[in-house]
Amino acid sequence: MKKIFAGFFNTPWYPLAISAYPALALLNANTGEVPPSAVVRPLLVSVLFGGLLYFVIWLFLRRSQAHKAAFLSSLWLALFFLFGHAYIYIDEKFPKSNYTLWLAVGWIVLFVLAFIWAMRPKLTFVSSASTLNTVALALLVMSVAQINFGVGPRSAHTLGSKNAPIESDLVRPENPPDVYFFLLDSYARSDLLDQAYGFDNSGFVNELEKRGFFVAQCSQTNYTRTELSLGSSLNMQYLQDLNATFTPDNISRRVLWDSLKHNAVRYNFESMGYKTVDFETGFAWLDINDADYFMSPPAISSGMTEFEGLFLRTTLARYVQDMGLVNPDYLLGVEYRDRFRYIFNSIKDIAKIQQPTFSYIHIISPHPPFVFDAEGNPTNPADFWNEQRIYTPAPYQKGYVAQVQFLNKNILQAIDTIVANSETPPVIIIQGDHGPWLQPKDRHMWIFNAYYLPGHNDKLYPSISPVNSFRIVFNSYFGGKYDVLKDISYFSPVPNLYNFSVIPNKCGE
Repeated sequence: MKKIFAGFFNTPWYPLAISAYPALALLNANTGEVPPSAVVRPLLVSVLFGGLLYFVIWLFLRRSQAHKAAFLSSLWLALFFLFGHAYIYIDEKFPKSNYTLWLAVGWIVLFVLAFIWAMRPKLTFVSSASTLNTVALALLVMSVAQINFGVGPRSAHTLGSKNAPIESDLVRPENPPDVYFFLLDSYARSDLLDQAYGFDNSGFVNELEKRGFFVAQCSQTNYTRTELSLGSSLNMQYLQDLNATFTPDNISRRVLWDSLKHNAVRYNFESMGYKTVDFETGFAWLDINDADYFMSPPAISSGMTEFEGLFLRTTLARYVQDMGLVNPDYLLGVEYRDRFRYIFNSIKDIAKIQQPTFSYIHIISPHPPFVFDAEGNPTNPADFWNEQRIYTPAPYQKGYVAQVQFLNKNILQAIDTIVANSETPPVIIIQGDHGPWLQPKDRHMWIFNAYYLPGHNDKLYPSISPVNSFRIVFNSYFGGKYDVLKDISYFSPVPNLYNFSVIPNKCGE
């Protein structure tokens, strides 16, 4: 056994491990943003590429120099995978410099120097194999250990926070209404759209009011970021009171994300026998993938995911993009359009589910990337940012307003579909989580907020905020005894997400 173990570590297999590491490291750098499954294809391609490079060099050097081939291929793999990171760093630090050609020439020189140094006759690298195998294996083990596979001892019907304000005596009526929560990411209030973008959204508001909606004209979000806003609204509580770990010096989001997935609203509905529905968003921390119906679109038609496009840009293969052979930005648009269309194509199917349902429908729109024009025609996301992939005011405004217009059409159609296929009048909430980017922090709090509560619109008021939305729903339809909280908005900076400061609501003054 000892000889087998020693033989294994003395065999130069470390190039394969080195080729696997970058994909796993990028996954960990984006933990919570993408599901672990996103790494599968980049990982396989990387290992195959590393193995092929090793094999070609081994053939070139002949079998007797396998250790030299392993070392040289590892050096070249390191240069290949580091190139994109160097490119991005220089681009961020010196955006106006003409560095592309010089960086490519410099990297070619490094490849040549690595070859010359590794090919020196006196260097065999036989004695290095054991050490390099150990280091490479350690990197892989640490990378895999850091991956959050989303597997835990909890069941789906549980709570992410002990302080979540649940009620055990809620009563499901004889004909329970289906409940739909449309979260329109970054959708702003009408007055902000008018003042900042010169866009009149009154047509959409009027259509909602004709259908019986109450539109809260002075609503503000309770928190300025998606995970904070949703963590509060879906738990019907201010975060400061939800969990003791949400303190100004804490920058961790793991407890927050768990509280979002296993929230009080979901718990209350499941306790009353409701089935939960959720749609895949592409962001792992947002997806409630243990819902009764987790709606995921078919394989992305583009053939490449956003994570795969990011991985491409962090390697020397980014020149494939620069030469126009692959366009990850276009493929990014396809991915977002696929998810958007899948949601609205599935609305009728949800409405026909026999059991009462609570549907949490998070739509990444009008939030960037901007992938639709006002008529629903495809657009290229890259047309709305600059060479550093940063949004500037004029292109952002154009893309944002167009997506608002197309989203409005789809929301109205979805409402009509839901109502037409509901035996009991449904409950529908349409809500932004925060305002658009590139706005002052006070305006970043101005959100669109509309309610369809048949027979209970009298419980609503113009400045209602998301923390009270489901308190009113449970009180109105299920015998809840929730207090209506004071509507407060908090701003917090990155990375100190829980370092809150109050933003007054001056609407109507």
